[in-house]
Amino acid sequence: MFSKQGTGKVYNGASGYGYKKTSLYRNAWRRLKKNKLAMVGLSIICVLAATAIFSPLVATHDPTARIKEESFRSPSTEHWFGTDILGRDIYSRVIYGSRISIMVGVVAVGISLAIGITMGALAGYFGGFPDTMVMRMADIFFAFPYILGAIAIMTVLGPGLVNIFIAIGILGWAYFARLFRGSVLSVKNKEYVAAARALGASNFRIMAKHILPNSFAPMIVLGTMNVGTAIIVEASLSFLGLGVQPPTPAWGHMLSESLNYINIAPWMMFFPGMAIVLTVLGFVLLGDGLRDAFDPRM
Repeated sequence: MFSKQGTGKVYNGASGYGYKKTSLYRNAWRRLKKNKLAMVGLSIICVLAATAIFSPLVATHDPTARIKEESFRSPSTEHWFGTDILGRDIYSRVIYGSRISIMVGVVAVGISLAIGITMGALAGYFGGFPDTMVMRMADIFFAFPYILGAIAIMTVLGPGLVNIFIAIGILGWAYFARLFRGSVLSVKNKEYVAAARALGASNFRIMAKHILPNSFAPMIVLGTMNVGTAIIVEASLSFLGLGVQPPTPAWGHMLSESLNYINIAPWMMFFPGMAIVLTVLGFVLLGDGLRDAFDPRM
């Protein structure tokens, strides 16, 4: 018997071939594994996550240790990515900087996702005045450029990791709210939702049990892609001195420090810049693959 989750043909021995239920996410994972670029992106993300978790084991030096005699050393067997003006090992600083990027990407997007789902659910499920209010609030946030809005918030709150979470998380909720609202509108009039409503289920139970699980796939795709955006915004804020403060290693701050020495020590800019590019590329490739995997037309 077919179900809304989908079916897969399996061999049942003496009874021959039959069908078993397969979930949307299992089907999506099967399609995702066939996408080579998405697997490349997933591999990059897994390596980055492992690097961030095991930074003390992967790093070769103390990222904050200053050795003046070692300043401006080019890449070598002792210092794989060279050293900066203060003699700090750039490889170790890039490794520890991955922690900041992962934390900002995951936490900030998590905040945006939580706010966006809540506001999108209210707008899409109830409609009317709540829908109008949420969408007009979203329009206000869409009117501000992402980077400029983050700079304005950080100027008010001050630099710091927690404030970065707040700034990026608040600015990103409108995208999730608009997308989730559209998903809720397409699901709330389905037969299984009407049946739950007829059985006396509360609005909260209907949204949590029936609407959210069947509307969450597009949020996974958008959330994955937005992690890359959050990492770029964090790097921009750190570059401007509004993000993570020294001596904590951060890729954006490392780029800022390298500006005056690009001619004599180009490795100071190259390696943190490549770390940002590869990280964002990994999330973009995975997000693009997830979009194809969750597309029912596939």
